[in-house]
Amino acid sequence: MFDSASSNNSLTSTLETRLFIDGEFREPRGERTWKLKNPATEEDICEIKEASKADVEDAVRTANRAFSSWSLQTAARTRGALLMSLADLLEKELDSMAALECLNVGKPFECARSDMHTCVANLRYYGGWADKIRGGAYIPVLDNEKISCHTRREPVGVVAAIVPWNFPLMLMVLKAAPALACGCTVVVKSSEKSPLTALAFCKLVQRAGLPPGVLNVLNGWGDTVGAALIRNPNVDKVSFTGSSHVGRLVAEECAATVKRVTLELGGKSPLVVLNDANIKNACEATWKGLFNNSGQCCVACSRVLVQSGVYDEFVDSLKKCVSEKAKLCCPRDPSCTQGPIVDEKQLKMVMNYIEEGKKQGAICVMGGKRKEGKGFWVLPTIFTGVTDDMKICKEEIFGPVVCVSKFDTIEEAVERANNTLYGLGAGVFTSSIPLANYFVSRLQAGTIWVNTYLSGDVGIPFGGYKASGYGREGGEEGLIPYLEIKTVVMNIEL
Repeated sequence: MFDSASSNNSLTSTLETRLFIDGEFREPRGERTWKLKNPATEEDICEIKEASKADVEDAVRTANRAFSSWSLQTAARTRGALLMSLADLLEKELDSMAALECLNVGKPFECARSDMHTCVANLRYYGGWADKIRGGAYIPVLDNEKISCHTRREPVGVVAAIVPWNFPLMLMVLKAAPALACGCTVVVKSSEKSPLTALAFCKLVQRAGLPPGVLNVLNGWGDTVGAALIRNPNVDKVSFTGSSHVGRLVAEECAATVKRVTLELGGKSPLVVLNDANIKNACEATWKGLFNNSGQCCVACSRVLVQSGVYDEFVDSLKKCVSEKAKLCCPRDPSCTQGPIVDEKQLKMVMNYIEEGKKQGAICVMGGKRKEGKGFWVLPTIFTGVTDDMKICKEEIFGPVVCVSKFDTIEEAVERANNTLYGLGAGVFTSSIPLANYFVSRLQAGTIWVNTYLSGDVGIPFGGYKASGYGREGGEEGLIPYLEIKTVVMNIEL
């Protein structure tokens, strides 16, 4: 039998909760403290203290000082080798890091382990890019033989990376790895809900030999530490992942000082199931795309639009699929497939949405309530009879709640799928390649999945349309936000 108590005790005995600035751990000087709770049991994990404004200034000053040597005096090949070494160290600590994320945010162990593999892959991918970033040469259009024109790609400078709680380390690495490969230095503001893996990662940063000040991590809340970081005049670039509401505030702050900014924001992603779809595969994709991270994913397929010819079959199959796959138990238990909600505040928000759905006339055919006992657990919930004007169909819930709606025509499906403020992701299930291409060309989203959902690779870009943000992370495109283009025009007639 899996012993969760002894496993958690071994983790909490070695926790790091201090700030990481200039290559060393420091005690925070802020006044606010809070306790992290294990979302599966509601037991206290540890106490966290917030960084002060002076801590933020120290971290940015350190990153600014380190920038010159990291970008100009450290060979690109060396930067890449250091990222590769960091990947090797993380790979050796993969299980312990996954277990720590389980403890902090309640993610099932296998999901957390997959996230750690993605972190390793991203570090290696961008480590490989470090010495391949280049500019270009241009032939003058005006046929001027006296000048030579070329471009250089140079690091933007000090990057503020503001990371959410749902994929704590994975999203931190997705920002930090390309920034460091480009020659930028980074100050991370981890979520107040999930700082533990970011700080544990800093121990690996020390062991890998990254120069002091190149990567710094601060604990704190968005309205204090995050705001101070964004407003700091020595921060050149902000990369933010979070809600669309907060993203707008971040964009306004960056506009005031003309800071470069990348925003990866919320979503209300549709999954369209056509009459000719493989229903079993569509149901399994819905499970993967929503329930196995308890819906706590910006691109979760929380709206499923099913064509009328297979609607009843799909609903019955989805209920069966979820019943078979849902195993709500200790996240460290290998059999766990759905973890708890991250904390009590988020739990209340999810339950409020569920109650609102019932009041507005949606039919709850599965779940719709908390799991009995301790912890912030919500049973996997399926609503049918959902109309587009219902709150649960319009707003991001960030919980294990899926809305299933019926449509008749292809044109209706496209129009309703796009009838949202968001545009992060979308999916379509069909056995027709022409129909698949029809949807791909018309769905307004940054990523379109066909006959799958949430499949991906570190070499491809990710980002949103509309209120889901702008800029891309991942792949070669993930380097662009951290680079400036400098044009050089040289008189070659001596």
